[in-house]
Amino acid sequence: MDCLQQMNVKNLLLEFLHLNQTQYSGALDITTSYHHKFRIYYHRGSIIWGTGGVHPHRRLRRHMAQNFPQVDLQSLQWRWQNLSINNWDYQLLRTLHQMQKIEWSQINTIVENTVTEILFDIIQEAHCTHVFCDRRSEVVLDVPIIFTNTEIILRRTYQLWQNWAKADLAAISPNLAPSLNQPEQLQYQVSQSVYKIFITLLNGNYTLRDIAIKIKQDILPITRYLLPHINQGKIQLKEVKDWYLNLSNNATTSVDKFLIKHRNQLVAYVDDSPQLGQTLGKIIIDNGLRFIHIQDSTQALVNLIEQKPDLIFLDLMMPCTSGYEICAQLRKISFFANTPIIILTGSDGIFDRTRAKVVGSTDFLNKPIVVEQVMAMLNKYLPVKSFVNLSK
Repeated sequence: MDCLQQMNVKNLLLEFLHLNQTQYSGALDITTSYHHKFRIYYHRGSIIWGTGGVHPHRRLRRHMAQNFPQVDLQSLQWRWQNLSINNWDYQLLRTLHQMQKIEWSQINTIVENTVTEILFDIIQEAHCTHVFCDRRSEVVLDVPIIFTNTEIILRRTYQLWQNWAKADLAAISPNLAPSLNQPEQLQYQVSQSVYKIFITLLNGNYTLRDIAIKIKQDILPITRYLLPHINQGKIQLKEVKDWYLNLSNNATTSVDKFLIKHRNQLVAYVDDSPQLGQTLGKIIIDNGLRFIHIQDSTQALVNLIEQKPDLIFLDLMMPCTSGYEICAQLRKISFFANTPIIILTGSDGIFDRTRAKVVGSTDFLNKPIVVEQVMAMLNKYLPVKSFVNLSK
């Protein structure tokens, strides 16, 4: 947590632009007075993903149906654990691409539309009340899908909001679902074709955004058309629950197995410092991996053999033993013959690096711990692209 700030619309937009101009990498957590939570991911100043809000599942369903109708999200049975990470939707898109179910180039549209929707919702809520922003520089998406033109997206989204407000819709959230309150009266006030659409879609199950996608029209003229009927009480707007993905207790599908394989990877850190363990652990866990911190170097070998981590960070200097000694002992065990072992040190001498290589270390990482350097190691030695496609 960097700094929690209360903001209005103007300050919020300035914050978005500031993070873009300063080449910020990390997350921006946004909480509104309505207790809605959003997270915007940045990479070197570009917004690369956004999640959270009122209907994250509906949002993903909408954009998938619009851009990838061949993919049936309802048939993808996920475990609850998959949905517990903040960037589950991002991971799903990336996994579907790895399984060759969606094209990489087409994902660009989903990312831009998702970010635009989220920014619009944040701006609308900030217009009514203050929002709270918290920079999280330790939260980094490991492999950005695309790099958006952040300035263009911000300008476009703010223009959408201004058009929405000018149409007297500032108090109407596009996440509300319209339903017919007086269908008999409406039947004689609209054309037969429009009334059929009303009967089919204005049933309180579909949000304004859902309806716009279904009839393939822009949401602004649709809502503007409905506004007089809303003001007259013939159509009412109500909040609806999110439309969750199909969840299963069993990992029965290839998508589930594919993602579980990634998320079950374990990273271990051997170091007597609780502060450094907490720092590194937060980076690892926030990016969807499991983490253990072993502070007692005399018990490190026993714990590592028991836990069998997929990657090991070893501090160079510890009481009783050193990272060199532990690394040398691990390399004598057949199970750890190819496990990535990364030595951490506060110095960058050629002697330390040479000795680390001699005892079998895979790589070398300097202190203090830097998020991007840690993520570079994870991407290098635990790459998603190396995972097998379990659907074959």
